[in-house]
Amino acid sequence: MKKIFVLTTVMILIIYVNVSAQRTATKRSSSSATSSDYTTALGIKFLDGAGITLKHFVNDKAAIEAVGYFWNRGARITGLYELHFDIAGADGLKWYIGPGAHIGFYNNKYGDKFGNRSFGGIDGVLGLDYKVKSAPLNFSLDWQPSFEFGENRGFIGSWGGFAIRFTF
Repeated sequence: MKKIFVLTTVMILIIYVNVSAQRTATKRSSSSATSSDYTTALGIKFLDGAGITLKHFVNDKAAIEAVGYFWNRGARITGLYELHFDIAGADGLKWYIGPGAHIGFYNNKYGDKFGNRSFGGIDGVLGLDYKVKSAPLNFSLDWQPSFEFGENRGFIGSWGGFAIRFTF
């Protein structure tokens, strides 16, 4: 479990450095802001446990999000591609939808049928994203239904969560 946490932390730091470099280059080449009101956000996502979330807009309407979840039975790393759409009359609020994939690891802490196994699957996401105008804060609430491949696996509709992020 410690190896997974360290690996996830290193991956997020690498992504952060890469995103920061790209953002600096983008600011030099264009002075206009994206319609999302922020380019990158880093924070925590809560569900059954907590996760580290990094969201980065690749253009005005599309973002990629990486989430490293940690909960009492293991860990899960998820990558999502999100298409964002304005909500008329709700400044700073958008809805989003998109595909993704994940890989995860169960521990045998509870001796259940999933003990010490890894798994992978495909994901979908549907949610709301709100950027606070007067502060560098972003909130999101989403549902991430997924399908996991493997023995005793299948459709799982209980992923998603509430995220609080710092924007930059």
